[in-house]
Amino acid sequence: MKPFQNLTELYEQITASDQRSGALDFEEAAGRALLMLKPLKDRRGQVILIGNGGSAAITSHVMTDFIRSLGIAAVTLTDESLLTCMSNDYGYGAVYEKSIEVSGRPGDVLIAISSSGKSENILRGAAAARKNRMGVITLSGFAADNPLRAMGDVNFYVPSFRYGHVEIVHLSICHHLVDCLMQEQKSNG
Repeated sequence: MKPFQNLTELYEQITASDQRSGALDFEEAAGRALLMLKPLKDRRGQVILIGNGGSAAITSHVMTDFIRSLGIAAVTLTDESLLTCMSNDYGYGAVYEKSIEVSGRPGDVLIAISSSGKSENILRGAAAARKNRMGVITLSGFAADNPLRAMGDVNFYVPSFRYGHVEIVHLSICHHLVDCLMQEQKSNG
């Protein structure tokens, strides 16, 4: 039971902030994220998701939910041909940056997930999204001063150094956003 007790405590410790590192309570942060995501369907915008390892698996799962459950265009940039091409040509630090430069449009939303919050390719991807005038939502963990935590319009932070716990909470946050959007679509439709 201890691992589940730890997770329960961790959910209560999630913090959020905006780009100016102003503290937000979870509901306010989720509300801001939802305001960024809601108009995508009508505007025919897209969600671009990036992550490494377990976080990449989360991006694939969440991409499916956006497309299937919400009818919102979504793409994850983890295709092995794309990753190996970009890393061969530009270096692994640029794999997401280069794709976002080409694919990201103003008003699209990037969801950047990194347990450590310091992966170079995720940081450069978030910077490219900013340059393209995209909305940016980040999910990070580990050290409280990780650089990704200050890069998004909305930043969710999980105060743990345990990969599994951080990843579970990140997936839960993404599910919360999808569930809220689904509920709103049902109410309006």
